[in-house]
Amino acid sequence: MPDITRRATLAAAIAPVVLAPPGLTSPAIAQPAPTTANRGRPLFGASLWSLPNGLRVAHVEQRRAPVVAQYLFVAAGGGEDPSGLSGTAHFLEHMMFKGSPRVESGAFSRKIAREGGSDNAFTSRDVTAYYAQVEATRLPLIAMLESDRLTAPVIPESEVDPERLVVIEERRQRTDVSPRARFQEEFAAAMWGPQHWAGRPIIGWPDEIRRIDRDALAAFFATHYAPANCVLVVAGAVPEAEFRRIAEQEFGAVPARPFTPRHRAGPPAAAHTPRLVRHDRVEEASFVMAWAAPSLTWGDTAQALPLEVLAHVLGSGPGSRLHRALVQEGLALSVGASMDADAMGVSDFSIYAAPRRGVAPARVEAALRAAIASLLADGVTEAEVARSTRQMTAGALLTLDGLGAAPRMIGQALSIGLSLDTVEYWPAHIAAVTATQVSAAARAVLGGTQVQATGWLLPEGAEVPA
Repeated sequence: MPDITRRATLAAAIAPVVLAPPGLTSPAIAQPAPTTANRGRPLFGASLWSLPNGLRVAHVEQRRAPVVAQYLFVAAGGGEDPSGLSGTAHFLEHMMFKGSPRVESGAFSRKIAREGGSDNAFTSRDVTAYYAQVEATRLPLIAMLESDRLTAPVIPESEVDPERLVVIEERRQRTDVSPRARFQEEFAAAMWGPQHWAGRPIIGWPDEIRRIDRDALAAFFATHYAPANCVLVVAGAVPEAEFRRIAEQEFGAVPARPFTPRHRAGPPAAAHTPRLVRHDRVEEASFVMAWAAPSLTWGDTAQALPLEVLAHVLGSGPGSRLHRALVQEGLALSVGASMDADAMGVSDFSIYAAPRRGVAPARVEAALRAAIASLLADGVTEAEVARSTRQMTAGALLTLDGLGAAPRMIGQALSIGLSLDTVEYWPAHIAAVTATQVSAAARAVLGGTQVQATGWLLPEGAEVPA
């Protein structure tokens, strides 16, 4: 079943998990880099080239098992949904399984399953990706299947309405029945605005999902699904020369097409609803505070990686600042922070907490604000940054064991205009971040004039924090 997901970041893909996916024609975003002597070996040793139709192709040879994983990334996700038709990118992802010139509707996954393989797809804010994993000698099959639907998906009119019901049911199961998911969706709309690309749900607003027709789906395909707006990544037990032959034979035959490079608006002048308070059927309260933040593709890009380190310093579990200030003091059950540096356009820096039962939400918010004030006044220490960068990069080698890690990380980065170097030397880039850079980024974002919003999800009848 195709799915919908928030984009996986480089930090999330590489680092150990501690806490609870302009277009391809854009130049790579400049970012601070360690010297060649200090950056070490590349994570994956990927090769990268382009086909005559503009498709960028990356290859990672991994011989630990006789299998291959193929990922096709389209540089368009929920952030590219047309105004008033949120959910179009995700809806089209579903419809891409409904047939192509050489494959009848529904046969795509059946053909792969018969070979003992598996396939799926996902839509994130930044990309739509289609992937399959099979025994290595069956790579020509999945290359044919994927190139065929990139050439000309059928998108049958008779299957649009039935698939719409599938999407609506997916939304019901993922969002509508979950108070916390509804709150997260509403908080994004409160911060950015319900029609800002960052404030719309990737799966779409319910009334807008119902308005998406075949013409809208076909138009989205024509606008974004050109080879030059895609990235193909294959990892596994296939030599580069063999993969090049297959890629040129199958994907090289996809006609070159024009596409519309994406352009994303910056943040609004102010939050649509700066403070959101909602009561729902939850047993525990939760709090979130978020700021608009630079990414590796927007704003002061030099602040992006220091902000990722800052998130770890503040909210990476035992030993982090917020854990000491709230969890160890008995105020909160959990607390954390997050930052996505490898985003397309403006990103956000978020802090979240769950008060301990019996502790007034206002006390938790006050403690969080005090911790932030202390950070802005005193900055971070060299020891804190050393701890965080060490922990963040310690899991880098673990990525080599996952067949899908390299394609996901490489495809995501290239699809938003970053260089291959961003992925291959991510540990060195993080290790090069200094305490001075982290403190400066904290003051610029958490202490600046950026868009900011706060939100409380409270049990029914709970007192509203002042």
